[in-house]
Amino acid sequence: MSKISTNISIDAETKRKAQIMLSELGLDLSTAVNIFLKQMLYEGGIPFVITRNVPNKITHKAMEESKKILQNPDKYKKYDDVDDMMEDILGEI
Repeated sequence: MSKISTNISIDAETKRKAQIMLSELGLDLSTAVNIFLKQMLYEGGIPFVITRNVPNKITHKAMEESKKILQNPDKYKKYDDVDDMMEDILGEI
């Protein structure tokens, strides 16, 4: 197969870090891009899941609760270890 050159824009820091990692794997950036493109064609789409990093409702609620604790730490009970906490929550079993 004949090869052609293609120009792509990558921010400098991403390129630098990627080249270091790829070098450790014995690859160069061109080879890695070719692997990605061939895998994309084989799978008929992007070869990994692309999602937004949006917390679900439970995670969002936990994040809000942790903000409240950090803003007013003296309002909340502290424990020295997990056993003490579990005993307080469950009572002596």
